Amino acid sequence: MHIALYQPEIPANTGNIIRLAANTGCQLHLIEPLGFDMDEKKLRRAGLDYHEHAHINIHKDFSGFLTEVAGSRIFACSTKATRHYSQENYQQDDVFLFGPETRGLPENIREDTEVEGVIRIPMLVESRSLNLSNAVAVIVYEAWRQNSYNGAI
Repeated sequence: MHIALYQPEIPANTGNIIRLAANTGCQLHLIEPLGFDMDEKKLRRAGLDYHEHAHINIHKDFSGFLTEVAGSRIFACSTKATRHYSQENYQQDDVFLFGPETRGLPENIREDTEVEGVIRIPMLVESRSLNLSNAVAVIVYEAWRQNSYNGAI
């Protein structure tokens, strides 16, 4: 599976997601511009020593990312979706695309013809959003569960 972060802003979140990707076997895609330097201390601290175990691709823009994942289904993850993440049947090569922490995925990305569907994590009405790394973990683990935790011990 693939995790894609569109213009991530907070290094600690990306560090946590690097660790998640390393522990689940997911390919991580970072779509520029990034809100931090890849050598930033907070990014390294959150990812601990998992950086060398994670498969990370950095893309200059969204179109370069689309070229890289061509043939895979892309699920945009957004609080603006109506379909819950648990209502989908995921495949091993699916891509989960998340937006920047402060503004989420832009409408033009959510509505791109390459996007298979837009999914959300249910929350209480008065809630705005979950932390990005928590949201990624919820969705990735559901998809991995559906695929019988392929590769896990």
